[in-house]
Amino acid sequence: QAQLVESGGGLVQAGGSLRLSCVASGRTRSIDVMGWGRQAPGDQREMLATITSGGTADYEQTVKGRFLISRDNAQNTVYLQMSGLKPEDTAVYYCYALARRGPVESVDETQYWGQGTQVTVSS
Repeated sequence: QAQLVESGGGLVQAGGSLRLSCVASGRTRSIDVMGWGRQAPGDQREMLATITSGGTADYEQTVKGRFLISRDNAQNTVYLQMSGLKPEDTAVYYCYALARRGPVESVDETQYWGQGTQVTVSS
């Protein structure tokens, strides 16, 4: 099992910036992809950004150009730098990790989510 712990959430005014951090512990050697998702009240959780162990990043369209995901493999840490924040970015932000074990032809995948950190953007 791997555990994910987020930090860095808080209250910020519209147009401001926040940096979220997530540290993975436990069985981290098999973690391939890490990322961030969010869930606003009444909405489903959505994936915002992912980054592979090799550094390839992908973004959901609504945050592309405003959010930047990065990763420190040696520290088992993933970051989300958020800028140009809008009130509609208000949500609980969750760290995500995808672990892969075994050969490609029969890979076993396990997904992990952190407990979440609240981000509130005031207008």
